[in-house]
Amino acid sequence: MPEVRHLDPATPMPAQLQEKTGPVVLVNTFFVPREAMDEFLTLWGADAAVMKAQPGFISTQMHRGTAGSQLLVNIAVWESTEALARAHANPEFRKATAKLPDGVIAHPHVFEKIAVEGVCVA
Repeated sequence: MPEVRHLDPATPMPAQLQEKTGPVVLVNTFFVPREAMDEFLTLWGADAAVMKAQPGFISTQMHRGTAGSQLLVNIAVWESTEALARAHANPEFRKATAKLPDGVIAHPHVFEKIAVEGVCVA
């Protein structure tokens, strides 16, 4: 099971999931030891398949850092924090996550789109 560290210690992911809002974007940055990268990606694929089957799932995309980086970033879109929280509580998800290799560190955080005038819309 990966070690979980919160990007904003004042607002850890469990607290974020208590706010009822949506749609939301889960951004999860993973540090993965080089020797575990292939295993991690295989297991993450199985984990993602479980999440894709959950109500409220919209999409997911994994990104890999360049130049031999040990960082991966998963960006997943959900209809709501409630849907994301239910999916994370799913026993299948917990079982799949427990199989991830040792040394993996996860930094999950939930975001909402915002508008910035002249640049982007919410």
